[in-house]
Amino acid sequence: MAFTRAAGKHRAPSRMSRKSAHVAGVAAIATTGVIGTLATPALAADVESTPSPEETGLSQVISTETLADQVGAQAEAQGEEASEAAALAEAQAKAEAAAKRNAEIRLRAAKDAKERADREAERKRLNSFQAPVDGSYVSTGWHTGGSMWSSGSHTGIDFHAASGTEVVAVGRGTVVEAGWGGAYGNNVVIRMHDGTYTQYGHLSSINVQVGQDVLPGQQIGLSGSTGNSSGPHLHFEARTGADYGSDIDPIAYLRSHGVTV
Repeated sequence: MAFTRAAGKHRAPSRMSRKSAHVAGVAAIATTGVIGTLATPALAADVESTPSPEETGLSQVISTETLADQVGAQAEAQGEEASEAAALAEAQAKAEAAAKRNAEIRLRAAKDAKERADREAERKRLNSFQAPVDGSYVSTGWHTGGSMWSSGSHTGIDFHAASGTEVVAVGRGTVVEAGWGGAYGNNVVIRMHDGTYTQYGHLSSINVQVGQDVLPGQQIGLSGSTGNSSGPHLHFEARTGADYGSDIDPIAYLRSHGVTV
């Protein structure tokens, strides 16, 4: 039995049917190698019927992938910038720490140097000597002869000094005598740190006591004219021992310790 299409208006081929026909036609032409001038309009018409990107969905896929690539590249660039910033901050922190350490080292070195200098200065000061009366001069020399002295000669030297002039220890030592000394009047005897002895006579007053340690330049009394004295002055002796008769040249003694007399 034969079937016939119902009479009436026929439905046009669908778009997809036309596309399929177009593809088949192109394939046939490509197989035969024959392309006529009259076929060009048909091809153009078929090209116009090619699905749009919106229809196929390809544009959305490509746009999404492109955006993802852009976001990834941006994130990577930001990550590199963050890494560079962190590296720079670390380098700056290390530089600041190194500078701080160097400053501390310099400060400690300067402090140590100052302490050494202070210790050395103090050591020199403690071992220094000076004249017993500041700004004075020798009015009577050592071993000067005369009837004033029981031994027949002067066992020390006299420094010119008005009554009440400050008298100081010529160096570091310990007081072994402080009080009345007969012909010496009020006197002080000091055992020096080098083992020698110095004596200060005819004092008007005494400011130290036996057993007391004294430093160079420390006041021990005031000058006067007590004892066997013809007037205010300081009698100064240098000795090898504590007893009378062990006197040595006071000027040579002071000069040997750097004192200008």
